[in-house]
Order: sequence, then C-alpha cells, then structure tokens
Amino acid sequence: MKLTDFDTLTFDCYGTLIDWESGIFEGLRPLLERVQPALSRDQVLEAHARHESSQQKYTPAKRYQDLLAIVYKRLAEEWGVPHTHEECVAYGRSIRHWPAFADSAEALRYLKQHYKLVILSNVDNESFTHSNTKLQVTFDAIITAEDVGSYKPSPRNFEYMIEKLGERGIAKEKILHTAESLFHDHKPANAFGLTSCWIYRRHAQPGFGATMDPGTQPTIAFRFNSMAELAQAHREALAQS
Repeated sequence: MKLTDFDTLTFDCYGTLIDWESGIFEGLRPLLERVQPALSRDQVLEAHARHESSQQKYTPAKRYQDLLAIVYKRLAEEWGVPHTHEECVAYGRSIRHWPAFADSAEALRYLKQHYKLVILSNVDNESFTHSNTKLQVTFDAIITAEDVGSYKPSPRNFEYMIEKLGERGIAKEKILHTAESLFHDHKPANAFGLTSCWIYRRHAQPGFGATMDPGTQPTIAFRFNSMAELAQAHREALAQS
C-alpha cells in the first residue's frame, strides 16, 4: 500500500491541523488561575476530554462552541472554583483563536496538488471558518458535527461523509482518513473499512491528552509525527512511482 494509491484525504481538524490542546489550555486560563493546587497540563486536558465526550453524547446536536461553554461550567464545578456564564460563553468562542500547527498550511498546500482535501470535524460551521483562514487552503468539502447532528466517534458522521463523497464519485477505497485521535477517528474509520493515516502529534508525550483512551489499538496503515512528514513521504512515494 502506497500514499499514491489514494485520491482523497479526509482530515480531522482539531488536534491534527489545529493545535487544539494549546488552544484549550490557553482558553481555560481564567479558570486555571483559581484552581489550587495547580493542575498539570495533561490533568487539565484529560478532564476536558472526559467532560467533552460526555456532553457530546448527551447533546449531540448542540453547536460545538455552545457545547464547550457547558464543558467550562462542568470543569469549574469539578474543580470547585467560581465562574460566570460570560466566561463559559467566551471559552466556547475561543475556538477562533486556536492556532494552527506550524506545518499545517504548507503541507496542505502541497497535498492539494495531488488530492481532494476534505474536513470531517467535531466543530460548528462558524468556528471552522476562523480555523480555515489559518489553514490557508480551499477544502473540497467541509463536513462538521453541526451538519450531521452528531459528534465523532458516532458512526453517523462517517456514514454521512462516505455517502456525500460517494455522490461525487469518490470511492471509499480511494479515501485515506488522516487524523490524530485514535478515539474519535481511527476506531470508527476502521469500522467503516477506511484506510487510516495517523498524524501522531503527541508522539513525545504520554497518554491521550484531550482525547479519550480508545481502548484497543485501531489498525493504522500509515503513521507520521507531523503533517510535514506526511507531505515529505508523499514526495518520496511520487518519486518512486
């Protein structure tokens, strides 16, 4: 199997292209300044993952920025610190400030020359417009949780994506699903027979950070530690073909 066997890359965005862990940690700073004793970065991210996953299960149709406002409230309650509704809302809106990884835009510009590029993300449409500006590329399709009415790892999101891309003549066998999260992306991608490419952004860190533990390890066809590595591997595969 080679990278040149595919004609479409479907991307998770947050954690893969956008540095959501830095964005989450920075957005929670007003809350974290009140927490005693101070929490480590991974303690914060793991608590966030737990509340986010739970809230997505109970309110699957809620816009992501509104869902994050509830996550902020739940974290404040768990940590026993005061908070205001305005702070909750501001945290939900902080998505627009989350930075892109330094290599994302350049890698996407290169890959756009060789693939259709598709977003499959647990986000709302308004918030993604701000992230898309940072990624500096025109995607061939953008599919959000708001479009589908559910959040990954729900199979509905993958069913929807495969159906909509199939209507455009894109065969499932030609899709390479490219993501960081084993829990949100690679396990459900396996269930649908999609080939997976793992962008392992947390390769130098223990644990799963802002994503839940997937339990069993999904099957991964390709693994790279960055988008830059993926782009370089494609150049090499192209040269050999």
